[in-house]
Amino acid sequence: MAPGKTLSAAAGMPAGAGSLHDVAAVPDRQYHVNLLQRIARPVVENMSKGTLKKNMPLEKGPGYGLAVEKVTYLEAFGRCISGLAPWLALTDDDTAEGKLRKQMREQVLQGIVNGVNPASADYLNFRSEAQPLVDAAYLCQTFMRAPEALWQPLDNITKANIVKELKELRRIRPAYNNWLLFAGMVEAFLLSINEEWEPLRTMVATKKIQEWYAGDGFYADGPQFSLDYYNGYVIHPMFTDMLKVLVDKQQGPKTDYDQALKRMQRFSELQERMIAPDGTYPALGRSMTYRTAAFQPLVQLALMHQLPEGIVPAQVRCAMTAIMKNIFEMEGTFDKQGWLQLGICGHQPEVADVYTSTGSLYICTNGFLALGLPATDPFWTDPAAEWTAQKVWSGKKIKKDYHVNY
Repeated sequence: MAPGKTLSAAAGMPAGAGSLHDVAAVPDRQYHVNLLQRIARPVVENMSKGTLKKNMPLEKGPGYGLAVEKVTYLEAFGRCISGLAPWLALTDDDTAEGKLRKQMREQVLQGIVNGVNPASADYLNFRSEAQPLVDAAYLCQTFMRAPEALWQPLDNITKANIVKELKELRRIRPAYNNWLLFAGMVEAFLLSINEEWEPLRTMVATKKIQEWYAGDGFYADGPQFSLDYYNGYVIHPMFTDMLKVLVDKQQGPKTDYDQALKRMQRFSELQERMIAPDGTYPALGRSMTYRTAAFQPLVQLALMHQLPEGIVPAQVRCAMTAIMKNIFEMEGTFDKQGWLQLGICGHQPEVADVYTSTGSLYICTNGFLALGLPATDPFWTDPAAEWTAQKVWSGKKIKKDYHVNY
């Protein structure tokens, strides 16, 4: 084990569901499940009980500039469950994982009810500040990823409350960057459930993101390019998800979606090459505390069975497992009560941005989207495979790389 690292049990796991002790002996899928529930449990369990506001710590980045108590709770819940959604959408079974998944699904559903119930202690703020537009988009992405598991079971009052809160967000003027996608995602979700929607918001998001394409799989986040992970945190996943709804509802051309998917594949091809042989990756750009969410496009494509040519599922699984171990086994990544702390690898509050608080960190669950693949999928059953950097730096044959023009 690397110096400074510590392993701890996955708190609250049911009997037989595994532990983070002796992780080398834990199969990859079980490790991912154990870790995901360890990350998500404090949020979804407290939200289901109406105690999130009571119990969640409010750690803030240096110079934090938002009204933390008005924004951090929707951040935590909306972001957390957007990454859980594909896993929660799997069919129930009698395995330890299946029982855990059913329990967490029920907690998430109750949390959603509480979040839009004005009488609940955990009623979430959609009505003031601008930040709720961001995290409402992740809530919408949750429903878009798991409609049968997380939208359809909700009672009619809760659905009506959600729609009402989402439409209230139209008061917010999006920033001239990836925020256009947040506005577009809200409207795309409303369209997907046959509610009244505003086509202008999806149209503007589509046209501007296309205009901001910088080439070779990368979009600029606004008129000026910056080298960070926002293509992973937001742009590729939300752009393709939004366009898919527009195509399915015959409100947008399939050529837009096909182009966006190809660009996402190219970006993910480069991402996979940036994962070092030891499972580390470059720490650069803003929002580095979002951790595994940086690799959301790569794991979303694995979930979709749309990985780029030359990348096999097992190498993504193995690379992501190595990344997770580097990040989440470092002492200080979690506090003593099991909440995430500011940092990349451990507790490093100095790297947090002026908009980052405890709730912001739970976007990291979006690095676990491949758990939406059943345990029988080749992603989980194929033998371990080396990722590109491991092959390069051990002198093995690799696929050459060259830029693309689409």
